[in-house]
Amino acid sequence: MATATITAGAPPARPAVPDTISTRRVIAFLAMVFGMFMAILDIQIVSASLAEIQAGLSASSDEIPWVQTAYLIAEVVMIPLSGFLSRMLSTRVLFTIAAAGFTAASALAATATNIDQMIVYRAVQGFIGGGMIPSVFAAAFTIFPPSKRAVVSPMIGLVATLAPTIGPTVGGYISHAFSWHWLFLVNVVPGILVATAAWSLIDFDKPNLKLFNKFDWWGLAGMAAFLGCMEYVLEEGPNNDWLQDQGVFICAIVMSVGAVIFFWRVFTAEEPIVDLRAFSNVNFAFGSLFSFVIGIGLYGLTYLYPVFLGRIRGYDSMMIGEALFVSGLAMFVTAPISGILSSKMDLRLMMMIGFFGFATGTWWMTHLTADWDFYELLIPQILRGCSMMLCMVPINNIALGTLPPDRLKNASGLFNLTRNLGGAVGLALINTVLIDRNAFHYARLAEHVQWGSAAAQTKLQNMTLNFEQASGLDAASAAISKLSGMVHQQAALLSFMDVFYMLTVLFATLGLFTMLINKPAAPGGGGGGGH
Repeated sequence: MATATITAGAPPARPAVPDTISTRRVIAFLAMVFGMFMAILDIQIVSASLAEIQAGLSASSDEIPWVQTAYLIAEVVMIPLSGFLSRMLSTRVLFTIAAAGFTAASALAATATNIDQMIVYRAVQGFIGGGMIPSVFAAAFTIFPPSKRAVVSPMIGLVATLAPTIGPTVGGYISHAFSWHWLFLVNVVPGILVATAAWSLIDFDKPNLKLFNKFDWWGLAGMAAFLGCMEYVLEEGPNNDWLQDQGVFICAIVMSVGAVIFFWRVFTAEEPIVDLRAFSNVNFAFGSLFSFVIGIGLYGLTYLYPVFLGRIRGYDSMMIGEALFVSGLAMFVTAPISGILSSKMDLRLMMMIGFFGFATGTWWMTHLTADWDFYELLIPQILRGCSMMLCMVPINNIALGTLPPDRLKNASGLFNLTRNLGGAVGLALINTVLIDRNAFHYARLAEHVQWGSAAAQTKLQNMTLNFEQASGLDAASAAISKLSGMVHQQAALLSFMDVFYMLTVLFATLGLFTMLINKPAAPGGGGGGGH
């Protein structure tokens, strides 16, 4: 019964989705999922090893972040564009080009001899690879019947969340065991296999080359300026005092002009580059909002934990990866459970449990101290991993599960874009709060560590005595330096606590917000409830 409702509104040429699915399509879909895993993993795998790449390319500290920024800007433009390209070229052609192009750009990145080459290759890699991600979400809800959704939705949810989480671990291991070149070379063989499988096995749809004549070049230019510059502003703004920086200011202006052109074309072009009508579906609009916030949590915590362990505990990338592996493990274990629950349970309740679980994990982190290590971080990480999967599966089903197939490709691009933009906005917010609150707490703490303070004087005298016992040191200078370091560390810790507190409020509020959604008409396992 659920099949009929989901395919209502589809073009007459498309038959209803059968309740069984051929092995060929299952293998094709698994190849697509693996391709998506590579594309998402590639962001975080490199982030853990930027220092090694910087040394290898003799790049400055200002240039090296562009290895990440170029990839993210290019990817964020491609993700919404992929819906139109998929309808025009077919899933088979788009996915094969994306997988092959991503593989070739990975191989080129490994051969880069200077930072300029690396930035260009990373941009190509991000742009072409971005086409793989929405195609998988669209395929999952196009070719599988609702009765199989309890299996398929956790699979794509797991890949979308697990890849960024384990990225630092994998990246740290590869760059330690081999060299930074292998961060890119590791994509080559799997990439060739994925591209070959995609070309040979995908047969979900047919191309519509007439759309090329209606391609909205102005819309594309507007979207590229709008999303690309927005990503840059969010990435660079927090560290450069936002609009006080000339580059950020210029990009903010270009972003605004691009936004005007993009939205004008979206509402006036015969075939807009991105179809925003999907947002008229209330469930899709809510699903996208939740996906945006999941992006904040997913990318925000994947950033925060390593920064804490690196800055406060002095861990290297390998040690950070080992300490954070628990979250990935928790996701892996929870994925099949969340699939089963999605067909037995109200999706809203499932999301609520997930959001409150996430809030509990971040609230736990508000009690942070400088001594926290693997065991202290264990419970928050398990809560983070389990809650992420409990949220992700129902969000996918609510957002994409009730759309007609002819809308799915465009909607899938928009849905994935919201998660990436959530990540970009979240990181900008987190960085801004960390910088501002760090300065605030340092000023406050410094007031108490002055010459007039009896407690500070006593502490300084005790430390000076300790240093005098260690020969060959200027005891007074060493004690002052040590005390200053302690104040800086405490200020940093307090700013981390503020960020975790902010995230707690956000996710707890969202947990309450789930009550406002209409009960989804066909839950994830629409046809699977009777199993």
